[in-house]
Amino acid sequence: MQDVKTESAIALQAVPEGLQAEAKGVSLRDVTKRYGSFAAVQNITLDIQAGSYTCLLGPSGCGKTTTMRMIAGHEDISAGDVYIGDTRVNDLPATQRNTAMMFQSYALFPHKTVWDNIDFGLKMRGLRIDERRRRVGEILEIVGLTQFSDRKPGQLSGGQQQRVALARALVTRPQVLMLDEPLSALDESLRVKTRGELRKLQRQFGMTFLQVTHNQDEAYSLSDQIVVMDHGRVDQVGTPVEIFSRPLSKFVASFTGDNNIFPGTITSAVQDTQGQLIQLDVPNLGTLLCQGDYAQVGTEAACCIRADLMQITSLAEAEQSVAGPVNNRVTARITAIEFTGYVTRVSLVLERGGMEVLYKARTPDWLTTSFTEGQVVVLDWAAADCVFLPH
Repeated sequence: MQDVKTESAIALQAVPEGLQAEAKGVSLRDVTKRYGSFAAVQNITLDIQAGSYTCLLGPSGCGKTTTMRMIAGHEDISAGDVYIGDTRVNDLPATQRNTAMMFQSYALFPHKTVWDNIDFGLKMRGLRIDERRRRVGEILEIVGLTQFSDRKPGQLSGGQQQRVALARALVTRPQVLMLDEPLSALDESLRVKTRGELRKLQRQFGMTFLQVTHNQDEAYSLSDQIVVMDHGRVDQVGTPVEIFSRPLSKFVASFTGDNNIFPGTITSAVQDTQGQLIQLDVPNLGTLLCQGDYAQVGTEAACCIRADLMQITSLAEAEQSVAGPVNNRVTARITAIEFTGYVTRVSLVLERGGMEVLYKARTPDWLTTSFTEGQVVVLDWAAADCVFLPH
């Protein structure tokens, strides 16, 4: 098997005219998929811009793969409409939607060479042999596999097999390329490298990429738009920064980052320059302040603070400083300190209420402190960093 370290990176270059295709957007309108009485996807309305990279993000069983398969034509739609560009494709077979799908397993023909694997789709479309040779040769050069064209998949590394699968999909000039967990079979270092190459390819071709993943790091690094799904529904749509910094629900906050979530009841909501300063009464803890919009006094909601946006101090240091009027302060006991490389994760239990919380620090910063397991400390965070979660 070819050593991973000898793989050449995908070179950023102009895509030959023969491999270009006009990118199309995708629109879903009230799309539902039922299996008997079970609704795997429920009333999804979604717009994916032409030429963008969109990730469907969520846990196993949330409906993301089913959604993608309905777009591709591999699953029937129970209700609603799917458009590719301006064309309603509900009744079109997969072969007439001008899309391509790269499967999680790559689904390469083990008995065919790299060249023949890539050529297969073109051959099925009835292209002339000279056109096929030109296209296959061009795509092999783009993905850096020209020298491996006569090898079988079993003679390639995992990263090289993935490039073959990508080349086979791209060579057909689809208007939308769909990728089902394409990086899950790779080890961590190769996964990081390959996701950069995926993004590079998407920019080269200007094609609409739609990827299914349960890995938030993949979604953050690849996407123009992230669609977070839960129980067959779209929970939030936004840019990676929006999803990471401003989750809109307890589910999104818990799934997409190391957020500490505090459920409670809204007792006050006052408009300020940044939206609303919201006061939340948290059972067994007291009052927390957060920032958000459209809060209704008396309703149940929650707030969250990212683990890396908290400040930690000793009891003695905290006694010498007073928390500001729009700051939150709690005392907690350190229960575990976990070194994970560049970041150190600190688990704590609040002195009031017993809730478990997480604090994260850059390891170089943490090593300048003297905190130990079992020590009682003070955690502070600003209301401006504390995100209101309406549901």
